Amino acid sequence: MRKGRMKKGTSVVLTAAMALTALSGLGAPVKAEAADAGGSYTDYSEGFPETVTIQIPVYDRAFEGWNVTDNYYTKWIQQEFGDKYNVKVEYVAIGRTTEVQDYMQLIAAGNAPDIIFHYDMPQAVNYYSQGAMQALDLDEIAYYAPDYFASMGDTIQKYGQMDGENVFFFAERDAIYYNWVTLIRQDWLDAVNMEMPTNREELNNVLAAWKDAGLGQWSEQLIQKSFTYEYPFFDEGITDEEYALYLDLNVAPLTWKPTEDFLRAWNKEYNEGLIDPEFYLNVEEPDAKADFVSGKSGVFSFYINNSTDVITSLLANDPDAKVSVMNPAAKSPTGKSYYYEYPPYGMIMGINNTTTDEERAAVWMFLNWMAQPENLFCLQNGVEGENYTLDESGIAVPVADFAGESKLSQNNNKDYWCLVAEVATYGDEEKNYQANLRTLAPAGYEDLIQQSYDYDQANREYGVVTPIFTKTVESSTEYASDLNAMWQEFYVDLVTCSTDEFDQKYADYCQEYLDGGYQAILDEKQALLDEGSYIAE
Repeated sequence: MRKGRMKKGTSVVLTAAMALTALSGLGAPVKAEAADAGGSYTDYSEGFPETVTIQIPVYDRAFEGWNVTDNYYTKWIQQEFGDKYNVKVEYVAIGRTTEVQDYMQLIAAGNAPDIIFHYDMPQAVNYYSQGAMQALDLDEIAYYAPDYFASMGDTIQKYGQMDGENVFFFAERDAIYYNWVTLIRQDWLDAVNMEMPTNREELNNVLAAWKDAGLGQWSEQLIQKSFTYEYPFFDEGITDEEYALYLDLNVAPLTWKPTEDFLRAWNKEYNEGLIDPEFYLNVEEPDAKADFVSGKSGVFSFYINNSTDVITSLLANDPDAKVSVMNPAAKSPTGKSYYYEYPPYGMIMGINNTTTDEERAAVWMFLNWMAQPENLFCLQNGVEGENYTLDESGIAVPVADFAGESKLSQNNNKDYWCLVAEVATYGDEEKNYQANLRTLAPAGYEDLIQQSYDYDQANREYGVVTPIFTKTVESSTEYASDLNAMWQEFYVDLVTCSTDEFDQKYADYCQEYLDGGYQAILDEKQALLDEGSYIAE
């Protein structure tokens, strides 16, 4: 008998330990002894005496036909967790591409949800520096969320401190990288008799051949945040101190040599007509996606999953289209695919400074409930017999084209379960891979996941870990917004200017950027490095 699957006609069925214990990504749900936690805490295991409302953020990715705050799964969560403990679970939509703006407005108005989250540490620190988060009692977390804390306690204690206070808690991450892919038009490669490019020069040759054949260009999304554009231009000569100073997901390192090399390459490619002359209009991912499915662009980067409509939309416009996964080394001049290596945690979270003691306790209980293998498995896979079937290995096999009431969101409901796990995992790499072939690949396109996995394995040595400062970089909080506005203006101009203007413009913009606050950030980071206020893996 297997436990822990949502079955048709029932809400939750218990799960067999062997089948699903590993699925949570949080280890076996060994019941930690809450009595071991220090302090005196009220027992709410039988429910709160008065209804407690918790507000939980959820990304709104503008999936067509999907209401992020009111759907089958939000109702199921209320029924299975909320009603049991007399907790009203309210979801608050946070725009995926406007999340910082959304959160800052909510924080300023005093209306932010009880959990304030972000995937990138610099921005999470920025929220903290705004006074939006309260200090955490780790014993309290252990009391109300013993299973969650048994798995994540060490990570919270190591990475969750700022300025000597416990501030952040995390989702677990069993990192995979092959779910991020750049699709390339294989039929276009075939049409110009060219192989998959393995470095930047070869990629430019492909783009030039496409241009000559009248096929299409290279188009990407405007770079506005999560700055990792420079990674393909790294080399072995970069020191650890340089990485610590310049790597920053929240502030673009305009003055750094890899950025200059990136901008110079794009400027050359722009002036040669190899990239979309209006790339800067692709403000959001759907804009770049539209270019790809319409045949305007021959490449598109995104997180792939089995419910994506990218390929079906492309085929609707061009039934003869074929796609492959582009070798990530194609973006690098040296063919060495340096990449952002994830820290050992997923979502970074803090508790709203206005959250009450009871609301905070309910949040911890909610995390502990979600961390249970049977609940997490339901959120990740849906209803057995409708959304999926189980194979002989206990792996969920998605039912192709399922469109019933319990249909998952286009990213497999991740925006709900990302509070406790970054990826679905079976606790075994080979089993995870077999499962991901099904959950990541659109039906009939399993070879795309195989291609991406092979590239991932070949490039493992090029991961770069970003050092984490344990004190607030106050100048970053002060200047990040203005510098981001400068970056968007400067980088677009540097890409689109004539090649003979580039050197002078770059020098002028770098000086303006430094004067606009970037020098203050570099100086403060250097001081923190000198005093040892950072964590480096």
